[in-house]
Amino acid sequence: MNDKMKKTAPIVSVGADTEQSSENSSVDIINNDTDYFNSYEEIRGDMFWLPDESYLKTVSMSELYDTVFQSKPPIIEGLLYPGTYIFAGAPKLGKSFLMAQLAYHISTGTPLWNYTTRKGTVLYLALEDDYRRLQERLYRMFGTDCVDDLYFSVKAEHLGKGLDEQLNNFITDHPHTNLIIIDTLQKIRETSGDSYSYSNDYDVISRIKSFTDSKGICILLVHHTRKQGADDKFDMISGTTGLLGAADGGFVLQKEKRTANNAILEISGRDQPDQKLYLIRNPNTLLWELDRAETELWKAPVEPLLEIIANFINADNPKWCGTPTELVSALQIEAKPNTISKKLNVNAGRMFNEYGIIYDNKRTHEGRRITLKLITA
Repeated sequence: MNDKMKKTAPIVSVGADTEQSSENSSVDIINNDTDYFNSYEEIRGDMFWLPDESYLKTVSMSELYDTVFQSKPPIIEGLLYPGTYIFAGAPKLGKSFLMAQLAYHISTGTPLWNYTTRKGTVLYLALEDDYRRLQERLYRMFGTDCVDDLYFSVKAEHLGKGLDEQLNNFITDHPHTNLIIIDTLQKIRETSGDSYSYSNDYDVISRIKSFTDSKGICILLVHHTRKQGADDKFDMISGTTGLLGAADGGFVLQKEKRTANNAILEISGRDQPDQKLYLIRNPNTLLWELDRAETELWKAPVEPLLEIIANFINADNPKWCGTPTELVSALQIEAKPNTISKKLNVNAGRMFNEYGIIYDNKRTHEGRRITLKLITA
């Protein structure tokens, strides 16, 4: 057995969607950008030594609470988050029109129905279309309102045979990419005799998920449903349960009658509650419109500490730096400094997403130093 130990390099703490701090940090923020490490042992820096691969790498609950994980802002609030999602429906049901609609709203940053979107560059691999059909479809849906941050391609390599490099190069050239739509999944899969086994389905999605997690983006995979009905609509996704099992979530679009203009969109995922949306298709533009939602969006319970900090950090006081003890004093609250640090570590992403406040917690020779900074438009 090789008993040699290796030491990892420290990482710099950064705030979400802003410049990096010029100071070195020993409390780590996990970021999904390509410039940052993703494995826990790399992120922990020089806090401990790692043995060979036969050693089981673990993290204690205390270490977990002492780590600041970077937030993953939603692509569409309440609907779509960074990760790998499957969008399934019967052929010729209007999936591609809905994909174009998602892509357009995200690339323009305009709300989709009553859902807030995060503006970003979108790549749409329309692998079952040609450019003429795309042009006609987009013109009917959006008229002449063109978008610079929405890109299309009708041809791409297979997964594991060049697609990875193509997507990576696109993201390098377009660093604000937050969504890639692949229409359809079957077009990028390698064909083999084991194509539809559970292990193969799970492996295909896991490989794509590894890519999305490393880039901090969302990939939406358009897929088909099988003809047989099921009590659980997600069981109708063509293939084995390995597809949805490895994905971060799924969408299933269904019509009771193919000739009808109304449809039901069911949503299930790790980062959002299960939902059922009732949609109506505009017969003129072929845009999908929201009729009603059966499930109200779940909202996290109010965290009083975050509201106190949001009142403390404002336009008149946009930045504060000090020790946890000094923060307790500045906020004029009764709490243990160590408890405050842990609460803020856990809620750093929420504090940024909901209040626009970047939180940084680093260890110095004098002890812990907390920085709170308001990001203004």
